[in-house]
This record gives sequence, structure tokens and C-alpha cells, in this order.
Amino acid sequence: MANNFKKVSVKDDSRVELHDALGLTGAEISINVLPAGASVPFVHAHKQNEEIYGILEGEGEAVIDGETVSLAAGDWLRVSPAVKRRFFASQHSAIKYICIQVKANSLGGYTATDAEIM
Repeated sequence: MANNFKKVSVKDDSRVELHDALGLTGAEISINVLPAGASVPFVHAHKQNEEIYGILEGEGEAVIDGETVSLAAGDWLRVSPAVKRRFFASQHSAIKYICIQVKANSLGGYTATDAEIM
């Protein structure tokens, strides 16, 4: 049964990617921390993958196709693949967020349709 799951502990690094650590086959998940006043050092977009961001702690903002969106703990954000994005911590607060990257339009089912009660 041990081959049916894998558990890892995440340390307090500035970026942790879980794809290899967990042997993920359908998503990439990263946990990211930006210190107060810092930003991701580049703008990026994707060819096929949408991203879902969950703000775990702190506050900041994202610039999404030129539009500034305020972010705070508890916020969730979905970004389409081709959209240009960049993330910033506020000047007075670090921001910690999770990023879940999955192929757009690939979800064949979700809990209500994919789960099987035993």
C-alpha cells in the first residue's frame, strides 16, 4: 500500500516545488514566500497550463495583463494560461502563497462526479 501515497514535509524555503517530491502526475504545486517589498523577478505566461493561487499569509498584489489585483490571506485567484502575470509582496508584509498549475480544460470530473463512496 505504501506505493499508493507519498508524504513529504515542507520547510520554510522561499520556494518549494512538489512535483518531483510527491511524484505528481497531473499537476505542479509550489509554495512560495516573498519577503516584504520583494517580487517575482519576471513576468510569465504559459502555453497550456492555468494556475490557481491561494494566499496563505500576508498581503501583496499581482499584475495580471496590466491590471493590478490586491491580494490578502484567504484570497484565491485563477489565471488563464496566456495571461501575463507577476506577483509582489506589499512593502510592509511578506506574502506566502500556493500555486497549483494544471492543464487548462483537462478536468474530467471533480469530487461530486469522480468520488466513489466505499
